Amino acid sequence: MSPQQSSVVSSGLLLVNGAQIYYEVRGAGPTLLMIQGATGDGGTFDSAAELLSGDFTVVTYDRRGNSRSPRPAGYTAMTVEQQADDAAAVLEGLGRSPALLFGTSGGAIITLELVKRHPEVVRGAIIHEPPLVPVLSDPEAISAQLMEMVGQGMSSGGPRGAMEMFLRDAAGEETFESLDAVLRERMLGNAELFFEVELGAFASYVPSADEIGASSVPLQVVAGSEHKGIYLWAASQWVSRAAGVALREYPGTHAPYLERPKEFADALRSSLSDPAFQG
Repeated sequence: MSPQQSSVVSSGLLLVNGAQIYYEVRGAGPTLLMIQGATGDGGTFDSAAELLSGDFTVVTYDRRGNSRSPRPAGYTAMTVEQQADDAAAVLEGLGRSPALLFGTSGGAIITLELVKRHPEVVRGAIIHEPPLVPVLSDPEAISAQLMEMVGQGMSSGGPRGAMEMFLRDAAGEETFESLDAVLRERMLGNAELFFEVELGAFASYVPSADEIGASSVPLQVVAGSEHKGIYLWAASQWVSRAAGVALREYPGTHAPYLERPKEFADALRSSLSDPAFQG
């Protein structure tokens, strides 16, 4: 699965907080920054970014140490605060602040922190399925289920095996098999960094409901229509209640930008037309 590229894409490496961050910019119009979680690869958004490039200047990037962003020397611990600072610095370094944000999965967690730490760079933010296990009513049971899946993958194929199992679960078997081979290899190649450096920070992150509710940044919270009853839906509900907004449905499950890019782009475009985001 690879986009039929029609827009002009500019790319490069940007020095951000001591790290080289790979970025791509395409399209014209208001700036939209898209933030990925596990695998940290901005290329996962390529198809959707192409579809959105007629209406937005879409900025994607590979998070610190992932894919085309070289791993900094001695990078052995991640914090969500660091990731939020990186995203803000990317926008400022490209002269694209303030921007609209779309954050998915771990990227939704980063977006929540970015809104808190750097509200001046954000016009509005869409939070998609943040895996906030600690806020759930049964976090121990959910954590045990997730760790069992990771353990099965690790035992059969090490970090790459665990990442493949995670991606097949998140995006679906057919979507995983149809991924562009280069993109898929980059994503699997980020497995060690994710499990050894990033996962603990994402898994332990607990945002403040009061701070979310008091934010001056307009927020939307969205979850996949096929995820009702899944912990990601429950976590999204928690954030929507904290923000005082209704939870909106997006097509598909956890990776609609890969699974159904056209439907996803249409839903995101509709979300971004919210008058609250136009200021």
